[in-house]
Amino acid sequence: MSIPKISVAIIAFNEEKNIRECLESIKWVDEIVVVDSFSTDRTIEICREYTDKIIQREWPGHVLQKQFALEQTTGDWILSLDADERLSVEAADEIKTHVILGNPSVDGFIFPRQSYYLGRWIRHGGWYPDAKLRLIRKDNGRWGGDDPHDRIILTGKAEHLRGKILHYVYHDISHQLKTIDSFSSISAREWKKTGKRHSLFLLLVRPPIRFLEMYIWKLGVLDRMPGFIIAVLSSYYVFLKYAKLWELRKIK
Repeated sequence: MSIPKISVAIIAFNEEKNIRECLESIKWVDEIVVVDSFSTDRTIEICREYTDKIIQREWPGHVLQKQFALEQTTGDWILSLDADERLSVEAADEIKTHVILGNPSVDGFIFPRQSYYLGRWIRHGGWYPDAKLRLIRKDNGRWGGDDPHDRIILTGKAEHLRGKILHYVYHDISHQLKTIDSFSSISAREWKKTGKRHSLFLLLVRPPIRFLEMYIWKLGVLDRMPGFIIAVLSSYYVFLKYAKLWELRKIK
C-alpha cells in the first residue's frame, strides 16, 4: 500500500517576518504550494529555499485566494496554513500517524489553534481553543465563508486532533488596529451585499456585548492586560463594522 502524499497550501503577502518559521514547521511534507500576492519584501526569496511551487496572483479576497491555493496542490491530503501560523511538533506527529494509518471514514482533521500576542499565549476570551479544520482529503472540501472570515466546508467526517496550530497573530497593537480597520471595511461591504440591517440600537448594544462576552463570560480577564486589550479592541471591531455599514448605505 502506497503512503498518501501530503501537500501544504499557503497564501502570503509581505510575510518575511513569519514565513520562514511557517515553512520550517512543514518542510517534511511532500509538496508546498505558496500563492503570493506580489510581495515587495523578501517573502518570495525565503519561500524559494523551501519550494519551487510559488505562484504570484493578484489578491481576489481571502476565500478565493485560499481556494485557488488549494486547487494548485497535487497531494492526497491538503493542509492549509496562513503565513503567520506554524504547525507544532505534536500536530505534525499526529498528521503523519493518522494519514499513514489511513482511516477511510475520516475526510478531515480539526486542530486547536493558539495565538501568541502581547508577550504571552492567549488561553481565554474565545481565542483558545480556536478549533480550525485545516487538513482535508483532496477533493473533499473547499474554502467558503464570508470575507474576511473564511472557513473550510468539508464533505464527510472530521476528527479532532490534540496538536496545535501556533498563530503569531499581530506584531503589536498598531498592527491589530490596522487589521481591524481593513477587516471591518471588508465585512461591511459583505454585509451590504447580503442586505444585513443596521441601526443605532445595534451600534449601541453589540460592541459592549462583545466586550462582556470575551472579557467576562469567556474569561478573558484571566489573560490579564492582554485579555482586556483584546476584548476592548474586539468590541471596537464590532462597532466599526456597523458604523461602516451605515456609512456605505447613507453617505454618498
